[in-house]
Amino acid sequence: MGGSRILRARVPLALASDSPRRRALLRALRLPARFVSPRSGAEPSPEPGELPEPFVLRAAAAKAASRLPSADPSGRLPPDTLVIAADTIVVIQGRILGKPADPAEALEFLRLLAGRTHEVLTACVLEGTAGHRRFVARTRVTLWKCPDSLLAAYASGNEPLDKAGAYAAQGQGAFLIKRVQGSWSNVVGLPVAELLQALLRLGAVTEEKALPPFPPGGGEKGGSAPRAEEGAAKRSAHGFRPAAAC
Repeated sequence: MGGSRILRARVPLALASDSPRRRALLRALRLPARFVSPRSGAEPSPEPGELPEPFVLRAAAAKAASRLPSADPSGRLPPDTLVIAADTIVVIQGRILGKPADPAEALEFLRLLAGRTHEVLTACVLEGTAGHRRFVARTRVTLWKCPDSLLAAYASGNEPLDKAGAYAAQGQGAFLIKRVQGSWSNVVGLPVAELLQALLRLGAVTEEKALPPFPPGGGEKGGSAPRAEEGAAKRSAHGFRPAAAC
């Protein structure tokens, strides 16, 4: 396909997440988006006997619902905002591992995962006037049989405490990982490829041909400089040029 392509957001986007990792992954798409915190207490806990996939979907949906424009009387978000929310869990042998409560529970989680393969599930919920999408991305992760002394040293730090399964794939916890089968960004907390596909299917984001820096036949004739400035302003407001042109 010839020519450069860009992505354009057709509606306002907002990510309902306090996670710096999710915010960084969405920023990497270079789509204009607001970042808002889910309402306090929005994230639920698993019900007794609740299966992993229904639970993680319910948790993501609760975060999204807490930040819909209709739930925000302050009017901070435009009414046509598409709210994106995500929740990530680790599952091993049917057990759901969320964020550990303290270093002791972090060490318990790491001992359970060491030398075994587990699944990382991230649910994404997109809600707004543009439509609705819900999906769960799955990645299989294998940790090597790390010595208990290293597990204890890692668990004693701050990094495991706000991570599902008590390790950070993008941080110091990367030393624990032997193999990843599937989306790496899903393990970090936001499956970027699957999210972009959902945005495209909703029509919330579209792929378009990039405007040239100067119109054909520019120069002294036709007032090309103002038109080029107008094109640059449109690109800045509505889209981005991917790092690798399609």
